[in-house]
Amino acid sequence: MVELSTLDWAVLAGFFVLLLGVVVMSMRQKEEDTADYFLAGRNASWLVIGASIFASNIGSEHLVGLSGSGAQSGMALAHWEMQSWIILLLGWIFIPFYWSSKVYTMPEFLERRFNSKSRTFLSVISLISYVLTKVAVTVYAGGIAFKTILGIESIWGIDFFWISAIGLVVITGIYTVLGGMKAIMWTSVLQTPVLIIGSLVILVVGLDKVGGWAEVERINDANMHLIRSASDAEFPWPGIVFGSFIIGFWYWCTDQYIVQRVLSAKGIKEARRGTMFAGYLKLLPVFIFLVPGMIAYALNVKGIISYESADQAFPTLVAELLPAGVKGIVIGGLVAALMSSLASLFNSSATLFTIDFYKKFKPESSEKHLLKVGRIATIVIVVLGLLWIPVMSLIADVLYEYLQSVQSLIAPGIAAVFLLGLCSKRITPTAGFVGLVSGFVLGMIRLVLLPFKDDLTGSSFAWITTMNWLYYCILLFVVVVAIMIVVSIFTKQADEEQLKGLTFSSLDKATMKEVAAGLDKWDYIHTAGIIGITAFIYYRFW
Repeated sequence: MVELSTLDWAVLAGFFVLLLGVVVMSMRQKEEDTADYFLAGRNASWLVIGASIFASNIGSEHLVGLSGSGAQSGMALAHWEMQSWIILLLGWIFIPFYWSSKVYTMPEFLERRFNSKSRTFLSVISLISYVLTKVAVTVYAGGIAFKTILGIESIWGIDFFWISAIGLVVITGIYTVLGGMKAIMWTSVLQTPVLIIGSLVILVVGLDKVGGWAEVERINDANMHLIRSASDAEFPWPGIVFGSFIIGFWYWCTDQYIVQRVLSAKGIKEARRGTMFAGYLKLLPVFIFLVPGMIAYALNVKGIISYESADQAFPTLVAELLPAGVKGIVIGGLVAALMSSLASLFNSSATLFTIDFYKKFKPESSEKHLLKVGRIATIVIVVLGLLWIPVMSLIADVLYEYLQSVQSLIAPGIAAVFLLGLCSKRITPTAGFVGLVSGFVLGMIRLVLLPFKDDLTGSSFAWITTMNWLYYCILLFVVVVAIMIVVSIFTKQADEEQLKGLTFSSLDKATMKEVAAGLDKWDYIHTAGIIGITAFIYYRFW
């Protein structure tokens, strides 16, 4: 159990006072319409966008889950944390399409490129993915962390896991509902440094306790390598390289959860530079989240600390290693991670349901009524996510591996539809819709069968559950691409007017002029810098 000093409590209190101040400031900037509430009035700067992208991505599942994967499999899952170059693709290539179309959501963009059925179905997929991954994973990670750190089993006969998890959900929900996207964007600026500082503290203290970096490398040994054998049962290099790109492309370039931050920008220039800032920040998680897990494994081997499961690695480091006065910073970082991810999730869920469902079927609804509907929709999404938590352990043993495993079933179909839709005018509206449906159905078949993996041994369905999850992701992507190409051959292409500005070959001159006008040498320098750092990390841990 952690005994918090007066200084620890002062740090935590200061964090929450600042958070309250930001929310109050956001509330005073009254939302006039849905653009204000969901996209912060489209007036965000590069600093706010970059910090918000990072804070939205880095949740308690990283502190708990990524550290857990570091403790269990070393650098294997670091590929997902070195996708800054994919964030650059969002900034350099995809922003012009999204920005010029002035859409609120990614499903709305698909409606313009393909048809209304594609928009509706992508909204369904996105909301389901929020339930299966973002809500369930974030809340579970937060509950595990606080129960382990504080050492409290139950209160009034109720498991403290649920008390801590649901309590933070309620607090985050209140400030998200009251402040809207402005509150989320500005609290991200506050939460990001707290999150980074807290994680750096645990990294430095952990390295000191274990005896330095050389000792971490010695004990983790083979797990220090990013690239594993093609025959590796869990992380074969072809699966890691191509599978992680498919998942990363979906997440960074097409998912409402991330792209909504970019859509809040003042213009294309600010949006692009926001992704560059996020690209630099995204290089940190390997060292401040995954490496502490490897340190925890080394300390466990040495008998300095002990934990029951890999997902307890990070909270155990906090509980057993940190001196008085520092715990408040780290716990504040953990709170910041949980709240920033949940806040972004709440707003994205509300946006998707309100804009792509409710407003579509009830276009006469007032702006005030739409805001109310969005808030109610968020509550429903959170409840469904909580109900899914008990099923998670049946799919994967480690939290972060569960997260990537489920995303590998959702990502391929969506990634294929966006990629082919932007690259070729020949991909038809029917092909876009069929691609979404086939990708989702094939992915959900495996998800439904995974909990019954042992029972399927020897049956004709066994290969679906036994195939490596990364190879299944690649296979799913290839199958959806093939289906879309075949369907496009036999169905009618969209007319030129509909496609204007929505494919590479039809992007209008005004948008291209705006893109070119905002470029200077620093854009190229920062892009080269991010790619260079990423390449060096791969070289170092090859």
